[in-house]
Amino acid sequence: MTNEKVLLVDDEQDFLDALGERMRARGMKVSTAASAVDAIKMADREAYDAIVLDLQMPGMDGLEALKALKDKNPDLQIILLTGHATVEKGIQAMKLGAMDLLEKPADLETLTAKIRKAQAKKMILVEKHAEERIKEIMTKKGW
Repeated sequence: MTNEKVLLVDDEQDFLDALGERMRARGMKVSTAASAVDAIKMADREAYDAIVLDLQMPGMDGLEALKALKDKNPDLQIILLTGHATVEKGIQAMKLGAMDLLEKPADLETLTAKIRKAQAKKMILVEKHAEERIKEIMTKKGW
């Protein structure tokens, strides 16, 4: 089993440090970003199995970040965290392509399970893209 590669995004540094540490203790490879803008830059440079994104952030909020990330890569597996779970924002987030919405403080077991599910989903998507690419090559080459 490969280590889950996760990007944690939250404007509260203490929260990032604490959650990041607890996730690393579970064998995950964790990167952190303190703003949505940083997270988008990081997601451009590296592939993550899951992005755990805070909904309430100053500047660009989680919904805007979700939309920007999904526009660039529709296959990204994004789990939103919110301290202020509102049904409307949750529905909006799911429509924009969020995989899940969890209320803060997130239960680590639940979050871990969702990250593992995101990784499995990502692996299936990668295999699907590879198969499509192989079919495309074989059709062009006429094999």
